[in-house]
Amino acid sequence: MNGLWYVLVGLAAGIISGMGIGGGAILIPALTILLATGQREAQHINLLFFLPTAAIALRTHIKEGNIEKKGLLKLALFGVFGAVPAALIAVRIDANWLRKGFAVFLLCMAVYELVKGWRKRKEKKQSSAASPHTVNRRH
Repeated sequence: MNGLWYVLVGLAAGIISGMGIGGGAILIPALTILLATGQREAQHINLLFFLPTAAIALRTHIKEGNIEKKGLLKLALFGVFGAVPAALIAVRIDANWLRKGFAVFLLCMAVYELVKGWRKRKEKKQSSAASPHTVNRRH
């Protein structure tokens, strides 16, 4: 039965990742809470999960023309060079602090997405109120 949970968690993370949200938002909490995996191990698994899904997403976005190439090299270099010290720091931090930090990060991302959705909905309501559609119907 335990193997089935791994399949279901992987499937859910894959679906969420395909939606562009990021599988780690599901994968890490599911691994640590449902499958009693240690925080560091869950983050390692998430990194391994991220590599192929990011490569597929990058290929898709390049094909669709969604990549702004102007700052891509700088962003990639700073990302790679920033990841090394961050990884060195992460291995020295207590797993409980990593778990709490990740929980705060997920909470901040959830609030950000909610606020963004509310603003988008508000703008949509305002734009539809500003230009009402008149429909003439004859009965």
